[in-house]
Amino acid sequence: MTDSIGEIAGIGPKMAEKLQAIGIYRIQDLLNYFPIRYDQYEQKPLHELTHQDKVTIVGKVIHPPQVSYFHKKRSRLVVSLQVDNVAVKGIIFNRAFAKDHFQPGEIVTVNGKWDQHRLQITIDQYRKGAIDKNAPITAIYSSRGEIKQAQIKKWMKLAFEAYKQDIEEILPLSYLQNYKLPTRAEAFQEIHFPSSFYHLKHAKRRLIYEELLIFQLQMQQLRKNTKEQTKGNAKEIDKQEVDQLIESFPFELTTAQNNVLNEIFKDLSQPYRMNRLLQGDVGSGKTAVAIASLYGVVKAGEQTAFMVPTEILAEQHEASMKEILPEDITIMRLTSSVKGKKRKEILAALASGECDVIIGTHALIQDEVHFKNLGYVIIDEQHRFGVKQRNILQEKGILADTLYMTATPIPRTLSITMYGDMDVSKIDEMPKGRQPIETYWVKPNMMNRIFAFVYEQVKQGSQAYVICPLIEESDKLDIQNALDVYQQLSLILEGRAKVGLMHGRLPSDEKETVMRDFANNDIQILVSTTVVEVGVNVPNATVMVIQDADRFGLSQLHQLRGRVGRGTKKSFCILMADPKGETGKERMQIMSETTDGFELAEKDLQLRGAGDIFGVKQSGLPEFKLADIVHDYRALETARNDAYEIIFGNKLVEPEYEKLKKYVNQNLLHDDTLLN
Repeated sequence: MTDSIGEIAGIGPKMAEKLQAIGIYRIQDLLNYFPIRYDQYEQKPLHELTHQDKVTIVGKVIHPPQVSYFHKKRSRLVVSLQVDNVAVKGIIFNRAFAKDHFQPGEIVTVNGKWDQHRLQITIDQYRKGAIDKNAPITAIYSSRGEIKQAQIKKWMKLAFEAYKQDIEEILPLSYLQNYKLPTRAEAFQEIHFPSSFYHLKHAKRRLIYEELLIFQLQMQQLRKNTKEQTKGNAKEIDKQEVDQLIESFPFELTTAQNNVLNEIFKDLSQPYRMNRLLQGDVGSGKTAVAIASLYGVVKAGEQTAFMVPTEILAEQHEASMKEILPEDITIMRLTSSVKGKKRKEILAALASGECDVIIGTHALIQDEVHFKNLGYVIIDEQHRFGVKQRNILQEKGILADTLYMTATPIPRTLSITMYGDMDVSKIDEMPKGRQPIETYWVKPNMMNRIFAFVYEQVKQGSQAYVICPLIEESDKLDIQNALDVYQQLSLILEGRAKVGLMHGRLPSDEKETVMRDFANNDIQILVSTTVVEVGVNVPNATVMVIQDADRFGLSQLHQLRGRVGRGTKKSFCILMADPKGETGKERMQIMSETTDGFELAEKDLQLRGAGDIFGVKQSGLPEFKLADIVHDYRALETARNDAYEIIFGNKLVEPEYEKLKKYVNQNLLHDDTLLN
């Protein structure tokens, strides 16, 4: 299986080079080059078809097809089919010539995406006649450049015949029996040369589970290494002192907040480095948990660092901590704007241990920053920092415990995948007395009415955000931009309300000035791009207007909505959008109906996919060959639980796990995930 691809007849040096360009170096790589689809499709009754799935339908053409044209040369062909005594509509885009291929009374087979609600299929492929049920199921591979489909199939057959006896079983027999999985050799045979859809389905099930298990084994090994390699990091937390601080808070902690605090303190008292992710919806009270936990560490005699993505957020955290924490706790702030003598004083205080709590931005990870005994690192809105940046701060305290916080709700399937090496806590309860934000979806032609409503709120002493997708006008996109809206509102409200402008191209000092003026109510209406998405806390703001809201994902819309409703006044979020597609309309509907960030994140994941939400490369999500973490979430959870038992139950020393261990170590993601 580790033999060069050149061992296959017909693959010379030049062709081997072309195959290497698509990641095929060895026989093993070729056999792992899985088909992208299959050329014979299984016909099911209409009532068994799944909404949004790719399906095959056989039906009789009822009427002559109708073609309509839109935009320039775009067309829409509609054909009516009788299927199981039900009329089904077939849609074909931009292939007007296909009109002649559908004659009334003829039987046709069509394949495409199924819309259960409309009894409609968007047709990708079609052919005359019904399916030949005896026709073989043919694997179709992704072929590029000079590498032809027929060649891949030929090489795959030669490779499988020559090396099938070398396909070793890597899963313990008990797993095959418990999950009713085919052997590895059987799975490879069926995925490349399927004998039936039944066997193909189980071959995929086996290989998807294997792929996810291998990934999760490495994640759990990384998690175990983190714990085992940081002995002697236990802190003696005085819970009584922390409880006294919590009693002084001007609010009562929720049950969820108390549960998370207990999880954090349990970790802090253990002889290994804490590596915990804290998820909490917008306004759920993550900062209160962070302050209570860092107070416990400071009272245990160690320094703490709190890293945030913006200077204004650092200022807000400094102000709230100085208000809440006792005066004998020394709190300082270090950002890029802190210079000269003041900066030197802070650096000296960190090095001497005089500073107990440092709050800052990227400035905290500069080479000049040294701590006397950094014991606890909190990283707020952790996805805004790269992995390397987070690690630099963590390493400034040799055994520093770390809490990552995010208000971006991460679906369970993604948190298992992205943060498999972390412990995950979740605040899923809102503080008492917090009023839900009323959300409305309106069409852009209501803009004047909406701005009149905004002004009424301002007259009552409140403030408002108006969010636009672009900074300035674009000749390619017909959407609202911040500069035009700012000028329009400034003109309309001149002398009655102060309008401010915020966007990413403003210099840092100007951004800080605008946000400070808005926080102090010197600006009543802030027109902005999405730079205000995270961390801005202005309790007096009660209205969030989002222009062209259909251009944003659900999670981002929820983050923007979370900028209001932070005080005691009733708050509103107004989504201005006229989406043309079904997905856009569905997003607006979902936003109007729920304020639960985690529910929205799950919906966003289903609508857009993991890559669109986080960006695969940016998030560190692996690119799986077969597995889809959205659709295969049950297999993902099973694989994670099995991997946890194997790694933390020290099962890898047992003979039945020997081949699995060897295979994983030969296909490592990172050197530090070597199974031992």
